[in-house]
Amino acid sequence: MPDAPGQVSRALRAAPPDQLAEAADRAIRLALDVSRTEVFIADYRSSGLWPVLDPDLPDGGFLACRGMAQRCFSSQQPVLDTGQDGRCRAYLPLSVWGERLGVLMVELPAAPDPGIVEAALDVAGDLAVALRAADRETDRYRCARRRERLSMAAEMQWDLLPGRSVTHGDFVLAGQLEPAYTVSGDHFDWSVDGNRLTLTVLNGAGSGLAASLLTAVTVNAMRNARRSGGSLVEQAELASDTIFYEHRGSRHVATLLLEMDTRRGLVKAVDAGSPHVLRLRGGTVAPIALEQQLPLGMFAETRYDAQEFTVEPGDRLFVVSDGVYAAEPDGREPYGERTMARSMRSTRLQPATEAVGTVMRELHAYHADADLRDDAVVVCLDWRGSSPPDSAGGQ
Repeated sequence: MPDAPGQVSRALRAAPPDQLAEAADRAIRLALDVSRTEVFIADYRSSGLWPVLDPDLPDGGFLACRGMAQRCFSSQQPVLDTGQDGRCRAYLPLSVWGERLGVLMVELPAAPDPGIVEAALDVAGDLAVALRAADRETDRYRCARRRERLSMAAEMQWDLLPGRSVTHGDFVLAGQLEPAYTVSGDHFDWSVDGNRLTLTVLNGAGSGLAASLLTAVTVNAMRNARRSGGSLVEQAELASDTIFYEHRGSRHVATLLLEMDTRRGLVKAVDAGSPHVLRLRGGTVAPIALEQQLPLGMFAETRYDAQEFTVEPGDRLFVVSDGVYAAEPDGREPYGERTMARSMRSTRLQPATEAVGTVMRELHAYHADADLRDDAVVVCLDWRGSSPPDSAGGQ
């Protein structure tokens, strides 16, 4: 095993994008002397892990390994499972820049030494990068993610996302859309550039394809301004003008724009509508009070002002759309009155990637597991505090 990661990396670079799992399987068997591999991909709800190499894996076989794979996916740490026959299955996280894609399983003839596990982790990292890149060239891995057909609007929304999580030297960020297979207009977007993190959460107006199209125009207008060097205010104003001159005030989008200095914990905000930001500090959940301004696109030439607030090391911010905090199934009190805060407090020992799922599961439970009546977005941002300059962008 002198250069196992290098052998696998070269095999992945030479493989067609739709054949990465097979190329990895052949290379890993040869380099690490394993008897079997499997690539598991997380579904759109991050509620299950599904095989790529053997999509028809019988339920019994899948469920037998699902617990270990899910442990690995949740903890982002390798999990070893030695059977009665002495064989060991190693479950390794497939993640890149904090984006959790799934799990790689390798089956070894005996309990491995630490060197084998380290080499397998390197292999999993290379495979995750390759899978992320291949997603633009093939539908295979996206098909593995879906447990049912996506609506046209949801197809557009998921393609528009920057990802579902990102890890940086100073922060961890994660988000989730629901209902995953029929989401229409609610959305989130982010970008990391040096010490600046830009985050936007949109409470899309309307339903179906029309809502998705409106959101796509809004997100791309803000991206255009941001990529042209525009400030947070300029991003809001370009998006607002674009929407207004397209719809003449008949359509508008409630949006919260945030820009964090990830070194100092200083956050600039443009509150243009209904998404709310809440802070979890210790065991206390409290809303961040912002002056609400007009939704984007309501009037021509609307001007916006940025406000500021600060976070402390260890703070967790949640940004939620009104489909979360204002949910009122069967005439009950809004989810955000007490239940949402309780679910947020319960996440304080979880990583951000798990916290968004916890809040969403509690929201589904509040709806008695019926379909959500409105789109819902939950974004979770953990600020660790300023890191040394040479660790910026690290894992």
